Parts: sequence; C-alpha cells; structure tokens
Amino acid sequence: MAENFRMDSKSEEGRSYFIPLLLIAIALVIWTGFQTIQLFKERKYLSTVIADQAKTVDQSQKLRAQLDSIAKTTLQLAKQGNPNAKLIVEELRKRGVTINLGDSPAK
Repeated sequence: MAENFRMDSKSEEGRSYFIPLLLIAIALVIWTGFQTIQLFKERKYLSTVIADQAKTVDQSQKLRAQLDSIAKTTLQLAKQGNPNAKLIVEELRKRGVTINLGDSPAK
C-alpha cells in the first residue's frame, strides 16, 4: 500500500505547470495584440467620421447664417410695411419660429 502511494506521488511530482502557463501567456499576448489592432482601427475610423462630420457642421453653419440673414431682411421689410413680408413673419410666428435682429445667432 505504501508503494502505491509512492507511485501516485511520483506521477504527481512529474507534472510540469510550464506548458499550461506558457499557453495561457501566449493566448494573453495574442488577445492583447488583437485588441490593440482593433482599437487602432476603430480610432482611425472614428477620426474619419469626425472629420466628415466637421465638413457637414461647417456647411450647416453657413446655411444657418444665410437663413438668418434672409429672415432678418424679411423682418426688416415687414417692419417697413411690406405686406408679403408681414405675412411671412406672421406665418413663421405661428409655427414657433422667432427672428432676432441681434448680431450673434442663437445657439
């Protein structure tokens, strides 16, 4: 019985944890590398999206400035007594659009 115990203990002593730990370490390095590559790709994609949106925002700001200019001119014409301009300003007010004559556009 003592000999059986010794055989079991020898087989337990003969096991090495090097291979499993090595496999875990390799898997961790591969996973970290994959995640790093994915994050760099996403960062590049997001930079492209932000750059594309910047162009759109600039265009929308230009359009907003043009519309504000038209609205201010229409309001000035309405104040001078132009009936068509009064009609436009009144319809805009009914729809909740207010026209400010200030120099800075509302944000």
